[in-house]
Amino acid sequence: MIHHISIDAYNPLRVAGVLAEILKGKVYKFLIPGSYIVMPFDNYGTHFVVFKAGDVWIPGTDTQSAKVIQTTPTNFVASHAAISVPTTHQQIEQIGQREGWRTLTRQAGDAPFSAIEFWVEDRILLEFLPPEFVPQYLQTMQPDVMEQILGQPIEPIAA
Repeated sequence: MIHHISIDAYNPLRVAGVLAEILKGKVYKFLIPGSYIVMPFDNYGTHFVVFKAGDVWIPGTDTQSAKVIQTTPTNFVASHAAISVPTTHQQIEQIGQREGWRTLTRQAGDAPFSAIEFWVEDRILLEFLPPEFVPQYLQTMQPDVMEQILGQPIEPIAA
């Protein structure tokens, strides 16, 4: 269970507002200046933190906790997430179109499961699963189906 995700954005307040609309949540100022937190107040404590572009987490030293520092922003990132949302397929597409961000509905067959590719600021991929997509996703994520798609699990190499 993933409870929260953090991303960076060139316009963090705008991105937080869009995510709040899709998640049917609320936006608050976060603990790091210039960043925001989106809280849908679901049963899982799910939330997004939206930092300023270039903000990254780094490990602390010795007994210090992780902290956020400013670096040079990147245009694309390897991280992405698939997220079940309470909004409809059509609402998500309309929001993406309104924002001018790439939004693509990917159907099962072209990929293992249907999802809406929602490219935040045309640089960060979030795969949204509206309610009608969730059963198919959950069915696909079963061990027998995943072994058909990916083959047998492998043993990691010990360090």
